[in-house]
Amino acid sequence: MFTCAPALLAVAMAASLTPSAHAGEATVVILGKVKNVVLVHGAFADGAGWRPVYDDLTARGYRVSIVQNPLTSLADDVKATRRVLDRQDGPTILVGHSWGGTVITEAGVHDKVAGLVYVSALAPDAGETTAQQYTGFAPTPEFVIETGSDGYGFISPATFKAGFAHDTSDADAAFLRDSQVPINMSAFGTKLTHAAWRTKPSWAVIATEDKAFDQAMLIHMAERIKARITKVSASHAVFMTQPTVVADTIDRAAREAERSTP
Repeated sequence: MFTCAPALLAVAMAASLTPSAHAGEATVVILGKVKNVVLVHGAFADGAGWRPVYDDLTARGYRVSIVQNPLTSLADDVKATRRVLDRQDGPTILVGHSWGGTVITEAGVHDKVAGLVYVSALAPDAGETTAQQYTGFAPTPEFVIETGSDGYGFISPATFKAGFAHDTSDADAAFLRDSQVPINMSAFGTKLTHAAWRTKPSWAVIATEDKAFDQAMLIHMAERIKARITKVSASHAVFMTQPTVVADTIDRAAREAERSTP
């Protein structure tokens, strides 16, 4: 099956919907600068892509941890993220790229999370699915997903560089293409039970040359969650091609996280 991003709605709704589960909804009370950062990757990738951001932040003195999402369901990815959050020794900035935005929205109610950073990322509300975020926005014909008979999707190799990483080298794009981690497409049809951005401060990095999302969609989501927005000329692989901008935004989030109440 071949789909572009807006067709996720139809694909997801046709799949079995599994509600996400979650415990520990307390909202953390934070004062001062945060030194822990947890990075959550998106679909079709793994945590290794965060290496440039990791290197930048650790050089600035942050303690950085990277989640390895199984991409088997929203619930499984949230559990993987919470395991890493449980290991943090204090207040933490939780960062998600693309599908990782959905994950941090659900997992971010964890009491160690001081703030959320969305990097060209999805930001559903509680009761919404990820697929619903695409409704009403322009198609993205260069971002083509091929879904197998088992329900797992890959980005089409033929359009991978154009749709995911047009500003990387041919070699880097080829490696990303050939090391894809498929996602269970039914995850896009799972309703969220929490929206951490309703109680935690948020920041957003929007890649203005992102071919995975309509720009209007990214801006709409970031504005709805009242994120402090940074725009940068980059592809969907902004975490690799503009790591300094991403790290600067995370650093800003850590410095601006203050004592707050819901």
